Amino acid sequence: MKHMFITTVGFFVSLAVFAQPNTDKGVVEIHERGEGYFNEFIMKDVRAVRDSLAKEDEQPYKRFTMDQSGMDLPNDPSLYQRVWTHTPESQGNTGTCWCFSTTAFYESEVFRLSGRKVEISEIFTVYWEYVEKARRFIEKRGDSYFSQGSESNAVARMMKKFGAVPLEAYAGKLNNREFHTHAKMFEEMEVFLKSLKKDNAWNMDYGLEIIRSIMDHYIGKPPAEFTVEGKTYTPHTYLHDYLQINPDNYVEILSYKQEPYWGKVEYKVPDNWWHSSEYYNVPLDVFMEAVKHSIKEGYSISIGGDVSESGFSRKTNCALIPDYDIPSAYINEDARQFRFTNKTTTDDHGMQLIGICENYNNSGKDWYLIKDSSSGSRDVGKNNPKFGFYFFHEDYIKLKMMDFTVHKDAVKDILEKF
Repeated sequence: MKHMFITTVGFFVSLAVFAQPNTDKGVVEIHERGEGYFNEFIMKDVRAVRDSLAKEDEQPYKRFTMDQSGMDLPNDPSLYQRVWTHTPESQGNTGTCWCFSTTAFYESEVFRLSGRKVEISEIFTVYWEYVEKARRFIEKRGDSYFSQGSESNAVARMMKKFGAVPLEAYAGKLNNREFHTHAKMFEEMEVFLKSLKKDNAWNMDYGLEIIRSIMDHYIGKPPAEFTVEGKTYTPHTYLHDYLQINPDNYVEILSYKQEPYWGKVEYKVPDNWWHSSEYYNVPLDVFMEAVKHSIKEGYSISIGGDVSESGFSRKTNCALIPDYDIPSAYINEDARQFRFTNKTTTDDHGMQLIGICENYNNSGKDWYLIKDSSSGSRDVGKNNPKFGFYFFHEDYIKLKMMDFTVHKDAVKDILEKF
């Protein structure tokens, strides 16, 4: 009976702790079509070059979002211990966040390793990624995913095969365009590849020649050599001799329960179109410790996951998990896997994590500074210090961010266990 009494008391204490009423509230916001940075700047630039572009539906749309008004939020970049990085650059009207975030990550790595502040061409990598996607599509007779998206480790994969070039040597923007736009280019490539499948015309040389000619028309032909500080480089010598980056020194850390922990696994999402199985899968607590340790030791990371939650505000640029979704105490590897399995967590965006604000206002919780290339992070206005940045509560990373790329030295203790 004594033991039963203690157990019962413990049960009611648990209820008292975990059955607190929700305090977070949601609101329904009405947004006018055509507003926001994407429409007011990026698409204005696109239409200036191609006036025939169809406009978005002008009807307002509604979005259910967390009400963050009046909350004490650390949405000021100056509050964060951070690594060096360039100011955020826009990916424009493209689906290439995977490359913009990871290229920014490698720029920070070059500075960490050599002190050089470089700007590396994202579109050079994107160009060759499309070539390799088309190659696999033809090899597999159409049984391969062809899209604008990819994973962060695609950048290292393309670097190993094709090298890298400075941004000034290949910007990938023609006709004095301010922003990147790949919509029409991708449409033409997709239509062409579908025609190969329809006609059963699997000629590799011809197929890749047409894919490259489409890209050459829209974003320009990538250079075979160029000059930096008075010296001529090729993409390979620029990568190895000037940037001094070894792509083999970078690893992917993943945490999902559907595969065994402490093994290298395939990340089973469409954007892992080449089915890489080089992801180090670790328990969630190890994943979170690795994120915090890396940034505190001066290593940035390229991180990917879901940014479509109601707790992700484009007004404050802060991402939280509201308690009407799930209370903080219940966020664990099962809650994480549940959302991935039922597809409410999707692999939809890549960003660079560049800073940490520990134990904000003695809350016992950490916040992370995120550098972003999407238009959503720019809706606050160009002169706002939040422009191009997001601020992630640790719970948001714990529940919604699935994987990250980092230098192997930052996670050597983890890698030793594999």
